[in-house]
Amino acid sequence: MKPYKIPESVLVVIYTAALDVLLIERADRAGYWQSVTGSKDAVDEPLLETATRELFEETGIVADGERIVLRDWGLANIYEIYPVWRHRYAPGVTQNTEHVFSVEVPRDTPIMLSAREHLQYVWLPWLEAADRCFSPSNAEAVLQLPQQLKKRG
Repeated sequence: MKPYKIPESVLVVIYTAALDVLLIERADRAGYWQSVTGSKDAVDEPLLETATRELFEETGIVADGERIVLRDWGLANIYEIYPVWRHRYAPGVTQNTEHVFSVEVPRDTPIMLSAREHLQYVWLPWLEAADRCFSPSNAEAVLQLPQQLKKRG
């Protein structure tokens, strides 16, 4: 039996200098578009390590810390886990804490999806991407992208 998922995860918004955002379609729920997401593998796994691992597993993008740099927004969302996915968590667990990261990549970055997890990907202007996200916290993160970039600059 698979161990229960840890109810602490990362959301990684992938974008280009032109503010196009990469969205990926879930294999287990066609029509559900999202940014990279994933749970910690261990309670003590550092969030940056979780984000780096999930980014690579789901897109093939390597955050090397030099050319491709993950940025922790210092933002955490607590949300109700959709009932359809609660069986993945320990009995009684109904909420997840999601930590938001972003990463800027060149538009021509090769994307290699995990076929087990995702069907296809699309680059969309940030407002269109926010509209396509099925998760409210993911949509909100995409909408916050321009303000987050101003904070950085």
